Amino acid sequence: MLRLLNVSLLRCEISLTKLLSPETNTLQYFLLFPYLTRRHFANTGYFKMFTSADVQNAAAKGDEKYPKFPKTFQYGTAGFREKAEELPHILYRMGLLAALRSAVKKAAIGVMVTASHNPVQDNGVKLCDPQGEMLEPAWEKIGTELANTDDVASYLKKIIEDFGLDSSKEKPFVFVGQDTRPSSDFLAKAAIEGAENLGALVRDIGIVSTPILHFVVASRNASGELGLPTEGGYFNRISSAFVQLKEKEGLGRENRNYKPEFDFDGANGVGADKMAQFAKMLTEWIDVTHFNTGEGQLNFNCGADFVKVQQTKPEGVPLTVNRRGVSVDGDADRIIYFYTDSDNKFHLLDGDKIATLVAGHLMELVSASGLDIHLGLVQTAYANGSSTEYISQTLKVPVACVPTGVKHLHHKAQEFDVGVYFEANGHGTVIFSKKATNLVRAALENPELTQAQREAAKKLSLFGELINQTVGDALSDLLLVETILHSKGWSVADWDNAYTDLPSRQLKVTVKDRNVVSTTDAERKCVTPAGLQDRIDAIVANFPKGRSFVRPSGTEDVVRVYAEAESRELADELAKEVARAVHDLANGTGPAP
Repeated sequence: MLRLLNVSLLRCEISLTKLLSPETNTLQYFLLFPYLTRRHFANTGYFKMFTSADVQNAAAKGDEKYPKFPKTFQYGTAGFREKAEELPHILYRMGLLAALRSAVKKAAIGVMVTASHNPVQDNGVKLCDPQGEMLEPAWEKIGTELANTDDVASYLKKIIEDFGLDSSKEKPFVFVGQDTRPSSDFLAKAAIEGAENLGALVRDIGIVSTPILHFVVASRNASGELGLPTEGGYFNRISSAFVQLKEKEGLGRENRNYKPEFDFDGANGVGADKMAQFAKMLTEWIDVTHFNTGEGQLNFNCGADFVKVQQTKPEGVPLTVNRRGVSVDGDADRIIYFYTDSDNKFHLLDGDKIATLVAGHLMELVSASGLDIHLGLVQTAYANGSSTEYISQTLKVPVACVPTGVKHLHHKAQEFDVGVYFEANGHGTVIFSKKATNLVRAALENPELTQAQREAAKKLSLFGELINQTVGDALSDLLLVETILHSKGWSVADWDNAYTDLPSRQLKVTVKDRNVVSTTDAERKCVTPAGLQDRIDAIVANFPKGRSFVRPSGTEDVVRVYAEAESRELADELAKEVARAVHDLANGTGPAP
């Protein structure tokens, strides 16, 4: 009887959340909150789950409806990412895996259907762990094996046996979100079927940004600390912190060189709609002109990846002198700023610029609070050399370098009390440790601190709420940047002039097998194939302020080339020469660069 009540309440939860919106009021919050938290359903007695018959049935249904595509797949840094038509069986199987992962962690798990900045014909899927973080690396291997096995039932039974999943007090719970690609709805349904066929309760949250999915998962597992675990809860938490920080500054809409107007490039993806919701809620503080809102093709000649790689404005966005432009990518987890100056020169403000702005401002608040908080910045080899020098020598912020990939950045950032991480591509966030959070909270009521110290602590507390700490979030990061620029009274040019980036260029070389290239030293040095690093070193030596490295893609058979040098022309030439070396020594396919 208790088990039936548990299931009924969870179904009620799913229905109730459909009533919620970004405008959910306080009364609704307290009325609905007990139905939206995991602990409400615990302690109802053990019940049998994942029986042999259930597993066999779930596997058979998947094999019949979603036959395995004849290809080997790999769960990489961004999960699986392939042509959409190759993915149905993978989505179904990742639904199965999400149910098992939820049972292992005794917490909600997320499944996000997206290919981020990839072309519209691609799609992908990645799983989100209980705190909103990326899937544990050991389970990436499990995901790869499950995607490729010819005997799904036996592999599922092995996982169940290895982790002792024959009984539980709770049914698995899985959130499923999707981006705006035409293929996403069908693929999301496949994931939902997989999870449900293994007994999981699924909440389909529809079209959302990847960061919203991560936030909702973390919120549900945090027992209320992050607010309501819905899309509405996400909007309310972030917008409320943004407004409070603005009001605490007491500066009005404008401050010296800062004006609240900017152009927003939504990449014809989900970020366009979600930014429109934020803009509607924050009309008193920001004035947004929207472009690429869905009328064109997803990520085609627009979006953060296009702007970063091509170093030009997105299609359809006019350039007005010294007016901020902002681009996000297809699933709104990357952000890039840009503008043109009075000489009609295009300027790009990427993740490095955002990282220095954010780290510098938070360091000022930490110093003003007088709290014993150790702040650090984490970068990858893609970080511009000038940014690393500025951060470490001018801002005096400790810098760590890790291999490319959110999981590496996120893990390293957790070693600091406050860890700031941004990839040059615009993906990043800030993580406040429990120690830092507790120190800040205690400071708010500490009579021994000065008023100025308590004010600084209050701002740190609000920044912790404004920032989506689970994963890089283009919209949260946008409001973070706007808050800091407003506080400093800076225009986009003022921000850009804090330091000057070395010109850089990125290229990619198609190869027969990306695994022939391996790296070390946070991907800054190439180990294999033999002779490639020596060739790169010899090429770089001919370019003033030159630096270049190569790394294999995590999702496709290409090798990515990064180069920076004293001038734009030299950076372009350095990138081409290194790309030719990769093509020669790493079995490149097609014409040489």
